Amino acid sequence: MKTFSFIIFMILNLSVVYAQQQVSPADKRSTIDTLLTRIENHYVYPDVAKKMTDAVRRRMRAHVYDTVSSGPVLAKMLTEDLHSISHDGHLGVEYSVDVIPNEKPGAPPSQQVIDDFRRQGANDNFAFRKLEILDGNIGYLRLNIFWPGDWIKETAAGAMAMLANSDAIILDLRDNHGFAPDGVILVESYFFKEETHMTDQVNNDEHTMRQYWTLPTVPGNRLADKKLYLLVSHDTFSAGEDFAYNMQAQKRAIVIGEATGGGAHGTRPYRIGNHFSASIPFSYSINPVTHTDWEGRGVQPDIVSSKEQALLVAEVAIIKDMLASAKDEHPRKYLENLQAQREKELNAIKVK
Repeated sequence: MKTFSFIIFMILNLSVVYAQQQVSPADKRSTIDTLLTRIENHYVYPDVAKKMTDAVRRRMRAHVYDTVSSGPVLAKMLTEDLHSISHDGHLGVEYSVDVIPNEKPGAPPSQQVIDDFRRQGANDNFAFRKLEILDGNIGYLRLNIFWPGDWIKETAAGAMAMLANSDAIILDLRDNHGFAPDGVILVESYFFKEETHMTDQVNNDEHTMRQYWTLPTVPGNRLADKKLYLLVSHDTFSAGEDFAYNMQAQKRAIVIGEATGGGAHGTRPYRIGNHFSASIPFSYSINPVTHTDWEGRGVQPDIVSSKEQALLVAEVAIIKDMLASAKDEHPRKYLENLQAQREKELNAIKVK
């Protein structure tokens, strides 16, 4: 049972937190005005930017925000209002209890910040979360974030070396939320023999376009001759979708799972108040094969499956493919038994 003093402490502590989250009418007005200016100046599609800012200004004139005094509630409300027009998963407003440093927009982070961030990634093995050889000599890698290519090159080389003797490879992106385009390019490069044009990024802020090609060389083994299967889900987002979409467009991988989240825009953070920041998309992708991207639609899988079933569905597809080319009786029998086992496991999941 909690003591009376503990309950008093919690009440006082919650009161402090509540007080820290309050926003004055003047700060609220200033934050919203700055947000709208940032969107007008930087959002990737000017016509959509105008629709969003007009909608928020109409709500201001209707006094919709007048009674909102909580910083987190205001941030959530503004995000929802912007999403109702743009449907852009990269666009959003965040509240911070701590004062946000007043840095110049677009200024690079300090070396200390970069070093701390890199250590954070290294402590998580740069999101190379699981690596193993499954039954049937199927290589499996679960990768949850694409960290910068220069940071992950040793980790990637080690993972690819372990996968090099596999007969087929499954790359699991079901919980990959993106991050670094050059990390995407590094991993993609392992699966091509020649330099290949993967995507273009159009920067609306700077009126420039940058092409992304696979690298001429990679650390360690290439896996260009390996059949590749990608697992995706509705939680796959941003750079994770970039990888799946471009590999699918190049017909270099079979995509299995659910339609992905649908976020194709490059994004920058902006300080819009002492306690508020906004993530505002400034660029979009153009695939050289499809001449479009996956924004708002997501990557559409070649084989539809639930998130929970996707791995087993991939294994069954690979085993069937192996059986089609297996001639000797012993490996055929092994693969037939393995297929029956995996299908039984898959059916068990379907029953649930």
